[in-house]
This record gives sequence, C-alpha cells and structure tokens, in this order.
Amino acid sequence: MQLSDFPYDKFNFKSNSVLEGLPDDDVALLKKNMVSHRYKKGEILFREGSYPTGIYYIKKGKVKKYKTDKEGKEQIFYVCKQGELLGYHALISEEKYSDTTATIEESEIAFIPKDDFLKTVQSSSVLSNRLLKVLSHEFGVLVNSLTVFAQRTVRERLALCLILLRDKYKEEKSTMPVELDLSRDDLAKFVGTARETLVRLLHDFKEEQLIETNGRKIILNKPLEISKIANLY
Repeated sequence: MQLSDFPYDKFNFKSNSVLEGLPDDDVALLKKNMVSHRYKKGEILFREGSYPTGIYYIKKGKVKKYKTDKEGKEQIFYVCKQGELLGYHALISEEKYSDTTATIEESEIAFIPKDDFLKTVQSSSVLSNRLLKVLSHEFGVLVNSLTVFAQRTVRERLALCLILLRDKYKEEKSTMPVELDLSRDDLAKFVGTARETLVRLLHDFKEEQLIETNGRKIILNKPLEISKIANLY
C-alpha cells in the first residue's frame, strides 16, 4: 500500500483543470479586464449571501471556503490552492454566494469580471464542457465528504484532514517532509471539532511520532501511517 493509493480525487474539486490549455482566443477574452491583487492573510474575497460580480483565480496562496451558522460558528469545508477557481457556482446559477471565502496566507489572486467570464463560457465549447464536468464532480465530492465525515471519529477526521492538507501544501519534486502552515483554530474548523480536542489529538500524534510541530507549523513525518488512521482504504 502506497500513499499514492489515497483517494484524493474524491475530496478535490479539480477546478484547477478548467483554464488549463484553453484556446488562445478564450484566454484573451478572460484576460481582457482581469486584474490581480495581493491579499493579506485573513482577507475576505466574498461573503455568503452577497451577489457575484466575477470569478477569482488563485495565482499564489491558499483560500478557505466555509459556512457560518446563526451563532457565528465557522465550518471550513474546503481549502483551495494555487490554480483553483472561486465563485463560478453562484455566477453560473445567478444566485447569491452560498459560502464565504478568505485567505489563510498571503495570496495573489486574479479577478475576472462577470461579463467577460460569461461571454467566454457562451462562446467556448471547451470551457463550458469543462465547467459542466467540474460542477458534476464537485457535487460528488461534497456528498462523499459529508458521508465520510459523518461516519468517522474525530481522530480519523483529523488524520484525513492532515492528508488532504498535505496534498495542498506539498511542493512538486521536493523530498522534504510537508509542513502545514495553518492555525489551530482553522484546523479545528476543518476537522469539525473544538480547539481543545484538536490540540489534545495533535499531542497524541506527536507522542506516536507521526508529526512534529514548529510553532503553528505541523510537519508530517509519517504520512502513510496517518493516511491509514483516516480509515479510507
């Protein structure tokens, strides 16, 4: 059994495939009025309940997607990395945003205005077909994630989240252990548990020599063993 056997596809949206290798005319139309902006950690891109004015493309950094209940409690359900798109669901459905997005580290993100994006979708069969596939896949990802998280213990959910985040933070061709630079509060919101429970479980993982910590950074020493704890094989 190898870590490559882990079913990442069942938990990743694949929106990074939407803009790859598009025809030059489509790229030119998307870039016509595109602007890039640098965001500090913790900045909001859009809020749940607001109307979309365009889509966002992550050129560098990471962004969390989360829902907020009536008591103001956050539940992070996805972390986006470089190359992924944000905000196209609400734009295509002509509805309000169903979630909030915020940066979890310094990021560079491009904004493509609504009209440019929709014109490209209408004129490009390549882009429209890719969006259809991605949206269908994302529905499966959300259903799978809800089912898996509902059936797993907190320890198993933590292991799963660490492996999923490892995939977001790993650098290509690097042989060094992956470091997760995420606050304990955000990690607890992703796992779906109290911060105190998360800290206790991380301590247990350290005692088992599965991870190390350096400040808030979490270093995964034995990702294969962690993936087995997630109980998905």
